[in-house]
Amino acid sequence: MDKVTIQRIQLLHPKLRSEVDKIYNEICVVLTGRAMCRFSQTLRTYEEQNTLYAQGRTTKGKIVTNAKGGSSYHQFGLAIDVVLIIDGKTASWDTKTDFDKDGKSDWMEIVSIFKKHGWEWGGDFKSIKDYPHFQKTFGFNIKQLQDLHNKQNKLYLDL
Repeated sequence: MDKVTIQRIQLLHPKLRSEVDKIYNEICVVLTGRAMCRFSQTLRTYEEQNTLYAQGRTTKGKIVTNAKGGSSYHQFGLAIDVVLIIDGKTASWDTKTDFDKDGKSDWMEIVSIFKKHGWEWGGDFKSIKDYPHFQKTFGFNIKQLQDLHNKQNKLYLDL
């Protein structure tokens, strides 16, 4: 179990926390080799999202998102980004390697678990593929969540 991931789960929308605990436990059971799953991002502020959006546009780096602040499920605690930590020290976004030699890439084992629980995977997105990204929307689109946020004016929306 990764302490960083456990802390980040607590930042998610309260309706998701127990489900995500279960998902993370399932991931820990199936990854038995050199790779460990870490949740690199869960709740992200509007400012953090705008910083990512600026990357490759007005700041150095490669474009990694099309979402401005308020336009990502991360701002509502409904999204998770993952990374593999190899041998306890090296970050990897390798989607193909089977580090535990069980016949399926470790990354795709994580994808399968999230999908089994009804989460959308960024690798299935039609525009920018976002392989580390998972989201559970409860059927809400971003505009609806923004409207709820403006009406409720609190961190975690009543969904």
